[in-house]
Amino acid sequence: MISIRNVSKNYGQINALKNFSAVINKGEITGILGPNGAGKTTLLKIITCYMYPTEGNVIFDEYDIWSNSLKIREMIGYLPENAPLYSDLTVVDYLKFLADIRNIPKTAVMDRIRAVSDLCDIRSVAYKRIDALSKGYRQRVGLAQALIHDPEILILDEPTSGLDPNQILEIRDLIIRLGKEKTILFSSHILQEVQAVCDRAIIINRGEIVADGSPESMSDSIANHREIILTVKSSADIGAGLRSVYSVKDVKTAPASVPGEFSYSIFTDKDSDVRDRVFDICVDNGAKIIEMRLEKDSLEKVFRELTF
Repeated sequence: MISIRNVSKNYGQINALKNFSAVINKGEITGILGPNGAGKTTLLKIITCYMYPTEGNVIFDEYDIWSNSLKIREMIGYLPENAPLYSDLTVVDYLKFLADIRNIPKTAVMDRIRAVSDLCDIRSVAYKRIDALSKGYRQRVGLAQALIHDPEILILDEPTSGLDPNQILEIRDLIIRLGKEKTILFSSHILQEVQAVCDRAIIINRGEIVADGSPESMSDSIANHREIILTVKSSADIGAGLRSVYSVKDVKTAPASVPGEFSYSIFTDKDSDVRDRVFDICVDNGAKIIEMRLEKDSLEKVFRELTF
């Protein structure tokens, strides 16, 4: 759907993006992650034709940003980090204004306004002035303007910035619903949000891709060990037996939360799975297994390791 080809962007001596290449597939919800100054907003501005790259190109199907920017803008719904709202207008008047800009036929304008109002749940504030709305409702109105022309692609820059936890959950649920019909690309600082919403995450640091894949697969790709969490009910510590297992690199004993229980973190080689041997040791020592599971690195840990 979107092919980003060797895109670089320089601001004087500062290289905001460096030879950035990626393909965003149709129907994906893709999250762009990165620390402040990583180049996330610059990338989204280039994709939306808000600015041109110093080098490289972005191609939407057969259209490229250098030759067909107006056609590409017709395909995109864009919500920048600071939504472009006119505070002295009512929600309906604002959406009518955007519908006119988007060349929606006058006979279809109210149908589109009703459709996006229902989708973004803003019917109850339709005739209120925008400056009277809460931050959460203003963000919903911003999403409505991005959807007014029913675009194929939705690009959102920090869509939950400044929202409270309940508003974040509402916008997150809306993104998931929209992702069933549209290709969505959004940037975020909230790692849990990307993990909960995205089919794919791209982590960038200093203008370059440092990881690309599903949030679940990223921890496996960079981890150099495997961790097993084990909790047993036992009359004695079985740590020595666990350490004797081949390919176990370390065993850490956690403080017991319940009398008679022992908890262990068992670290092995990345490609080793010793759960069957751990089970045998528990049986041999008369230890009853309360819990045994493989622990995955969180996206937050992956992010810190790749961008620190």
